[in-house]
Amino acid sequence: MISIKDLTVAYGSNTVLHNINLSISSGEIYGIVGLNGAGKTTLFNTIYGIKTPISGSIKYNDSKISKKDITFLETENYYFSHITGYEYLRLFVKDIHIINEWNKLFNLPLNELIDNYSTGMRKKVSLLSVITQKKPLLIFDEPFNGLDLQSSRTLSVIIKELSKNRTIIISSHILETIINICSTICYLKNGVVESIWDKNSFHLIEEKIFSVLDSENLSLIRDLIGQRH
Repeated sequence: MISIKDLTVAYGSNTVLHNINLSISSGEIYGIVGLNGAGKTTLFNTIYGIKTPISGSIKYNDSKISKKDITFLETENYYFSHITGYEYLRLFVKDIHIINEWNKLFNLPLNELIDNYSTGMRKKVSLLSVITQKKPLLIFDEPFNGLDLQSSRTLSVIIKELSKNRTIIISSHILETIINICSTICYLKNGVVESIWDKNSFHLIEEKIFSVLDSENLSLIRDLIGQRH
């Protein structure tokens, strides 16, 4: 169980998260959605310990959460220059057999330099660095970015299987994907928890997030292309 209570986070005088309260059950796939700037990445950075909150607490199984409990896939990963896929992955997992077995899903040329990888290949090697570890909590920040259709499907299956004995927190701008894999979805808006939905209410998500936005944009678009009378 992850318990986030009264969490407030700021960058200087700019408060990004306002009094966040969330409860995430063990073995759950918990989705975080919101428009750009809503505070999703800040929330993940705070859970992982990169960012220190002004106030509030984050606990895992009633103890202060620790990086030892967490594997974190950031939106953009950093890679050393002149390092192969194998060399990068062995920073996280020493057993090359485990790496090779998991790589059957992605078929990456791990003997080659990551410098020569495409965007999709870099995303896959980052994913391998996360899913081959055995920590109980996984955080995925936009894991589907850069993946092709087949790899996105494979990742969805992986996440569902991992959730059988791990807790997963995930964000994605691909709403359909996150609806298909999550058990609970939280909507952050301007750093505030606007709504939390379980599977029985997922049908309300698109209307909640996009109805006002679509109406405003449609009016502007019609003005711009001269179709309003």
